[in-house]
Amino acid sequence: MTASPITLPATATQAATARRWSQRLAMQLAATDTLIVTATVLVGHLALFGGAERVSTHAEYAASLPYPMISIGLGVLWLASLAVVDSRDEDEIGTGTTEYRRVIRAGVATLVIAIVLGFFLGVDLSRVWAGAVVPAGTAFLLAGRWMWRRHLMTRRAAGLDSHRVVLLGSTETVIRTALDLARQPGHGYRVVGVALTDGPTEGTIADLRIVGDVDDVPNAMRALEADTVIATSSDHLPAERIRDLAWHLDPRHHLVVAPSITDVGGSRIHLRPVAGLPLIHVETPHQAGIGRTMKRLFDITASAAALVVLAPVLAVIAVLVSRDSAGGVLYRQERVGRDGETFSILKFRSMSADADVRRAELTAGHGKGLFKMADDPRITRVGKVLRRYSLDELPQLVNVLRGDMSLVGPRPALPSEVSEYDRRELRRLAVTPGLSGLWQVSGRSDLEWADGIRLDLYYVENWSMTQDLQILWRTAKAVVSPSGAY
Repeated sequence: MTASPITLPATATQAATARRWSQRLAMQLAATDTLIVTATVLVGHLALFGGAERVSTHAEYAASLPYPMISIGLGVLWLASLAVVDSRDEDEIGTGTTEYRRVIRAGVATLVIAIVLGFFLGVDLSRVWAGAVVPAGTAFLLAGRWMWRRHLMTRRAAGLDSHRVVLLGSTETVIRTALDLARQPGHGYRVVGVALTDGPTEGTIADLRIVGDVDDVPNAMRALEADTVIATSSDHLPAERIRDLAWHLDPRHHLVVAPSITDVGGSRIHLRPVAGLPLIHVETPHQAGIGRTMKRLFDITASAAALVVLAPVLAVIAVLVSRDSAGGVLYRQERVGRDGETFSILKFRSMSADADVRRAELTAGHGKGLFKMADDPRITRVGKVLRRYSLDELPQLVNVLRGDMSLVGPRPALPSEVSEYDRRELRRLAVTPGLSGLWQVSGRSDLEWADGIRLDLYYVENWSMTQDLQILWRTAKAVVSPSGAY
């Protein structure tokens, strides 16, 4: 190993943060879990057992069992289950759904074990425990995890409580990976240095500090107090060299290999070792079958209910639009839907009646992609308010009910825009366009065209009903914020 050009260690504060933030969070979660379980069991005990002190067991047991002992035992069993399923694993907390699934698994295990023990000991555990106490406690535990995660996201957005990462690979893949990680700081990976397999060994690149070549990474990680090295795909980084690098890393360091496959959801990826080879199996995406039927049923139910509930709001908006400027209340425009089929999209009119005529002069020199202007002169006074909160798109609930659109999906494009699509971008048309989508909740009109297309294609390739529900939840928050709405 050669000497790393990085010689100055990180500050003491950075070093402590790099080593201890996950341990601190695990301890905070443990304290919160203990408090929630104790409070839940105590309330359940008082509600179910009241002033009674003891419960008789089977005749073969000479002594009766005190009710407080039963409650204490259940509380201890619950906390033990949370520990056994590793619900506070430092590698899992703060991101993904594994942490939540383990909390649920601990609740189920507690209930099953308690029922089995109660049967053999002859203790008649009230069904209220099964139907209320454990489920309610699990819900509170999940809420506690969610609150701590929100707190963690806030700190990560400020550059704290994140894994300090050294990226390794070619210049192109290192820069792309660094941008992807910086775009979503909530995942907790902060790049502090890079090592290139096809570039210089000193200086900076794209504001990233170069720490040397592959052989310099172990020393650089110690100097920068980094705890993770991510090896990206590169023709100059064979498997043998990654293996040698792993041998020289400290035991506390993590080695992560980022394959060249990108924008593939975790549920579609499966690692299956075969003949000593770690083969990555990627499931083929599909939107047919029972999943598509469930999505359509959900769209019909939700859009119909929303139209009924929002009927007064729709009526008020219609009156305001008609009085604000000359023209019809609704605006119809041809859009391209699933598999290239066109349909007429409905919106509350938010522009002047001659908006389509003036579009040509405004789009001159705009280039490829969705046309949006932050200060579009065609927008009316009422239209500005409607667009700020996306109220102009409420009539599209009718499009959803008719089947032209879905509640969630890529936004429907104009025929003129689709005519400029390349083969990759045409993939957006593989699913039904949506009232909201991953692009909209990730930045709305502030995102570049290429970034929006990447998000839409990720949705198409990795669709799930769970993801749709998450996008709808994020849509509500995005609508409240005026950022990117014009």
